[in-house]
Order: sequence, then structure tokens, then C-alpha cells
Amino acid sequence: MIRDSEPLVLGIETSCDETGVGIVRGHTLLADSIASSVEQHARFGGVVPEVASRAHLEAMTPTIERALQDAGVAFNDIDAFAVTAGPGLPGALMVGVAAAKAYALSLGKPLYGVNHLAAHVCVDQLEHGPLPKPCVAMLVSGGHSSLLLVPDVSSDVRSLGSTVDDAAGEAFDKVARVLDLGFPGGPVIDRMAREGDPAAIAFPRGKYADGTYDFSFSGLKTAVARWVEAKERAGEPVPVADVAASFQEAVVDVLTHKALKVCKDNGVKDLLIGGGVAANSRLRALAQERCDRAGVRLRVPRPSLCTDNGAMVAALGSELVANGLAPSDLGLPADSSLPIDTVIL
Repeated sequence: MIRDSEPLVLGIETSCDETGVGIVRGHTLLADSIASSVEQHARFGGVVPEVASRAHLEAMTPTIERALQDAGVAFNDIDAFAVTAGPGLPGALMVGVAAAKAYALSLGKPLYGVNHLAAHVCVDQLEHGPLPKPCVAMLVSGGHSSLLLVPDVSSDVRSLGSTVDDAAGEAFDKVARVLDLGFPGGPVIDRMAREGDPAAIAFPRGKYADGTYDFSFSGLKTAVARWVEAKERAGEPVPVADVAASFQEAVVDVLTHKALKVCKDNGVKDLLIGGGVAANSRLRALAQERCDRAGVRLRVPRPSLCTDNGAMVAALGSELVANGLAPSDLGLPADSSLPIDTVIL
């Protein structure tokens, strides 16, 4: 139920290659407008920061106008603005922060510069309601593989583990390049893996039982590349589907093992998975299987809310407004290395 007394928040996301604008009232999503520059990066095999920044500049105004139209509201109806202040690509972040400052200043509205990772946690409230307190969140994307303890998403987010090298999504992109499957790698590997055997190749599970909550996927990526190179040198065909399935299984095995370990060690019965890799069908299935066996409740947003979007930024902004947190100063910076324990700048 939408209550007019709840804050109407517009969120802007420009941390990487998607220009996202979301409009939220309370926990209700009214608009989620996205302009992606992924096709401009595909020929380079990865995101080019300068290309992303220029794409954000071009897309900002039309994406905001489309969001307002979809929500059926006007600028003057907005109660507050929220924007991703970090982490992310410096130039891309600056475009979003500058735009948000301009809108907030011109309309006399408060501005909240928020943490991209905390926003990935908060977006689940738009689909499944208020987050349990505490919960464990595992965020997996092209730039991050993080395990978080979240007593309160608006003020208390604690990092327990993270990637020590390649993030999970980055490994998907690099393996897709090895297999000549194009960019981005996550969706195409997910599709190819459905035709392959996940037990065909025994790829390594880095840091699986090292006693920490950290991740390492660089060795796995290298093992895949070496295996494929050996096949090619021998003049043998590369079983692409089997490689994709075996690689994917190694990634999701480690991710879900570590996530359930955090839940068990901290006595938490609710696990949230977010970030772009959370759209992976095998990760969702294996996480559900293991959570069911462990008696842990699993929450995963629908795929469109897992990838970078403005709705998640608006959701976190709405939470901050509702909890009475003070807005950011209009001099707030774009911080490409913003730590997770800083929810708002």
C-alpha cells in the first residue's frame, strides 16, 4: 500500500556502465529507468571508464525524464534525492554526483550521497519488505565479492569478507573472453552452462576451507585458461558448455559455502544475495538448496534489481529519510573507494 506521507525519493546510480534512475515512495517502486552503455564497451572486452563517463553525461537527462514520466510525478513532487557517491569508477561517479547536486540545489531538496554496496542490500526491501535485523548479505558483481553482517542497513553494515583478487563477476567476464563468448560474460556463461556437465572438469575452489570469509577467483580463472590452452595446443576441440558449467559450479560452490559459513558462525538465520551475479540461475538454485538444508531463509531480488540500478539508490535514500538521518552536505565528494561501513557521506 502506498502512503502519501512516505518520502518520495529519486535515486541516481552511475558507478559503472549503467545510468540508473529510480523513484521510490517508502518501500514501493514507482519507476526504474536504465540506460546501459554495455554495447559501447563490448568491442573492448570490458568497461572503459572514459567511455562510461561520457555515456552517463549523454544519458542523464533523458533517463531522469523517463523515470519521472513512468512514475507519474514532477520534479516538485520529489522530497529528496539520493545518489551513489561510491565505490565505483571515479569519472562515472562524478557525473552522477554532480547531477544530483544540481537537482537538489535548484529544487531546495535534501541530498543523500550513499554507498553503492549498501544500496544493493537495501533494494530487496522493494520486493520482500523490511530487512530482518540482523541479516547476512553476500554481494557478488563485476567489482565486488563481499560478505556483510547487516544489523541495520541505514547505519550499521559490517564487512566480514571480500575478494582478495578478481571479483566473481570479473572472473565470469575473463573466462567468457577465453571461450570467445563475448562481453558481458555472466549471462552467456549461465546460458551455456545449462548444456554442459558441471562435474566434467575439476576446477579449483580457491580459499574454500581456509577459515576466512574471503574469496579468490584469480586462480580459478587462470586454471580455466590453462585448461583451454592445453586442449587447443593438442588440437582437440574445447567442450565450451562443459567448461562453462564446471567453471560456474566452482564459483557458486565457493560463494554459497562461505555465505552459509558466515550465517552459521554468527547465528544469523536470514541470507540476502545481491549484485549482478545474483542473477545467475545456478547461484540462486544452489543457494536455495543449501539454505533449506541449513534452516536459513534466503532473499534474492528479481534479476532486474540485482544489476546496478537507480531503484536501489532510491530505496536506500528512502530508508535514510524514514530513519531521520541527516542529509549529506552539498560539498560531498565522489569517493571511488568508499568503505562499506560508510553508508552515507
